[in-house]
Amino acid sequence: MKILIVDDSTYIRGTIRAALESNGFTVSGEAGSGEVAIDMIAELQPDIITLDNILPDMTGIDILKTIQSGKVPYIIMISAVGQESVIEEALQLGVKDYLVKPFNHDELVEILKNTG
Repeated sequence: MKILIVDDSTYIRGTIRAALESNGFTVSGEAGSGEVAIDMIAELQPDIITLDNILPDMTGIDILKTIQSGKVPYIIMISAVGQESVIEEALQLGVKDYLVKPFNHDELVEILKNTG
């Protein structure tokens, strides 16, 4: 199972990676911007993506719209934006779970354990 972490915060990416790896998951890559994330999604073809909605160059929603043409992986959006309209749009675009920051890493791990 290939996991890609997308968040502009190096700290958040590190904490997610640590939580996942300490629970037996392998992180295949990390991206700090939308442009890098789109390239890595095409290159790695991850099975799971944790996706921040607020990135320096685009939103997670923009990324979701961009990758709709290919195989859509299991996407968990993790964002400080908890507005109902944003969550609803993300879910319509294929997001399976939506966690609002600050979030419990154990909750993320449980979601991942239940995906496969």
